[in-house]
Amino acid sequence: MRLEDRITDIKGKNILLLQGPMGDFFNKLDNICTQKGAFVTRIGFNAGDAYFSKTKSYFAYKGRPKQWAKFINKFYQDNNIDIVFLFGDCRFYHKIAIKIAKGLGIDVYVFEEGYLRPGFITMEYYGVNNHSRMPRDREFYDNYSPKTKPFTVKSTSTYGLMAWWATQYYLVSNIFYFLYPHYIHHRDFSPIKEGFYGIRNLIRKIKYKFTERDLNGRFEGELSEKYYFVALQTHDDFQVRTHSRFRTMESFIEYIISSFSRYAPKDTILIFKHHPMDRGKKNYSSYIRYLAKIYRVDGRIMAVFDAHLPTIIKNSKAVILINSTVGLNALSYSKPVICLGKSMYDIKGLTTKDLNLDKFWSIQSPVDKELYAKFRAYLIDNTQITGSYYLKDGVEFK
Repeated sequence: MRLEDRITDIKGKNILLLQGPMGDFFNKLDNICTQKGAFVTRIGFNAGDAYFSKTKSYFAYKGRPKQWAKFINKFYQDNNIDIVFLFGDCRFYHKIAIKIAKGLGIDVYVFEEGYLRPGFITMEYYGVNNHSRMPRDREFYDNYSPKTKPFTVKSTSTYGLMAWWATQYYLVSNIFYFLYPHYIHHRDFSPIKEGFYGIRNLIRKIKYKFTERDLNGRFEGELSEKYYFVALQTHDDFQVRTHSRFRTMESFIEYIISSFSRYAPKDTILIFKHHPMDRGKKNYSSYIRYLAKIYRVDGRIMAVFDAHLPTIIKNSKAVILINSTVGLNALSYSKPVICLGKSMYDIKGLTTKDLNLDKFWSIQSPVDKELYAKFRAYLIDNTQITGSYYLKDGVEFK
């Protein structure tokens, strides 16, 4: 479904845009809403927000964080706001804005990266991921009648565009930081660090292209069905910080290796894959090797970076993760999945639910293919929009 088709019945409504993805996406959203007869305002929290805002009615919030709740409550009422759009529901300013909007009966639509990737973005009512209002019981999906026929979306890499938008955003925000002195960001906000990470990311990408060039063949050959796959998430992922008991990737890694050493079949191995967005920031390889020795499973554990994700998933015995959308990819290949965090797809019949990791090594619930097909159809019908945030010409792929 197109973005234009998801945004309906807004004529005469007062719409507020808070922070969106870096780039022009919220300007496109502004244009769509304005063309449909809505009145759009926008609040920015730093110079980067202002730089990317083409909204005619732009308000700069320069107050202290502790004053935000009072400010946004008054802003909603003074401007008769009907609908709020924002990206990410766990950011400091957004969490407060959502809570107050609920109390005032204001609709909130939250954007997030696509549940189904690539080729989709997510838009949900009031919350995403574990905050999603999606039903969590199997019976609902067993009885669901899809509105659209199954389809896939052709996509192209947008990493370069995203990096370009991010570079501009971080530079402008930091150069003009004095204009918004009290702003707090949800991640490290240093352009110097981000630039360094970007360069290291490129170097590592080139390096792993050569050092890991034979891995896909090994996964399809000698290692096929002999390994468990662990998908690592970004070190500062709100999915981890907010929706799991793990506070760091290191604690998650040790938890996995400790259990594997005691309960996994002795003829199996463990494959960790770094998140591509963390390539320039984190390298857990030496830590994983250290833990492998401590738990006496060295020789049975491997850490990889850029091996082909579908190939790793398709040839694994099972997939272990916190709550990453990699789990949905795994379910599409009918691979058993266990979620160690809170996830909107952790549903009996899809994942190995209500079973601890120690037992999962030997007992996995099979994926109900028909249930997955209906669940995927529900996602597309109700939460997914075709496209990307970072394509300059819009979100829909042509």
